[in-house]
Amino acid sequence: MLRWARAWRLPCRALGPCNLGFSGVPVAHSSSGRSGAEPRSVLLSYKLLDGEAARPALVFLHGLFGSKTNFNSIAKALAQQTGRRVLTVDARNHGDSPHSPEMSYEAMSQDLQDLLPQLGLVPCVLIGHSMGGKTAMLLALQRPELVERLIAVDISPVETTSSSDFPSYMAAMRAVDIPDEVSRSSARKLADEQLSTVIQDMAERQFLLTNLVEVDGRFVWRVNLEALAQHVDKILAFPSRQESYLGPTLFLLGGNSQYVHPSHHAEIRRLFPQAQMQTVPNAGHWIHADCPQDFVAAIRGFLA
Repeated sequence: MLRWARAWRLPCRALGPCNLGFSGVPVAHSSSGRSGAEPRSVLLSYKLLDGEAARPALVFLHGLFGSKTNFNSIAKALAQQTGRRVLTVDARNHGDSPHSPEMSYEAMSQDLQDLLPQLGLVPCVLIGHSMGGKTAMLLALQRPELVERLIAVDISPVETTSSSDFPSYMAAMRAVDIPDEVSRSSARKLADEQLSTVIQDMAERQFLLTNLVEVDGRFVWRVNLEALAQHVDKILAFPSRQESYLGPTLFLLGGNSQYVHPSHHAEIRRLFPQAQMQTVPNAGHWIHADCPQDFVAAIRGFLA
């Protein structure tokens, strides 16, 4: 069975009634129809490493199909090297966080606007990769008082165009068929074989397969593929904003990645006038996985 982090059992003031969904994670009911209302937040699963309360905590937000465990080794290293508190969070519809039919950057920002003050972690250093970077950017623009400084990892505040065909990935994942009562190794092998007809890159398949979990003898995807597929256009886009975030900002780019183009720089400067650009050579989109030591060094350098 799936296990949930103990720490996220906070008062359920914003979640409303929830039940266990097919994949064994809580399901938050939709707030659609509440005209003009803020998105209904969900109680995010998280892991908090302790440290000095006097300095801003580091908060890590993962990308699409990711989870808080993507940053386990990075979080431990930074907690040890900086002495700061480090929080890693599962976004809604990912990891051990609840499933919700709502999937937008406004909703993901609202989740954090509720969580971070409850944990006493504001203002914080917000570090977001890809989808998590867009969530971090929006939160900084909406609520700058909550963000002491911002790091956007290989992403920009414009529509994402990449070589990865995310809608096809989602369709391939939904089409995976695994018999009941097979071993975990057999389930992963079967899923990998079925995904390989659409997703040729083995590293990308292995990343997606981190979402394959066993619940009551059946293997299911822990990400909410239905909600992600329905809102993939929102996930690839970025909300239109007029205000700027004036705090220190670092855009950390992979030298081998095509996610951030020079044509994006004008919008980056408009929304984040204090932005610095730094490139990690020989890193792709997943900088923290490709070059973890360089990734940690870049963060520490920006904190100094």
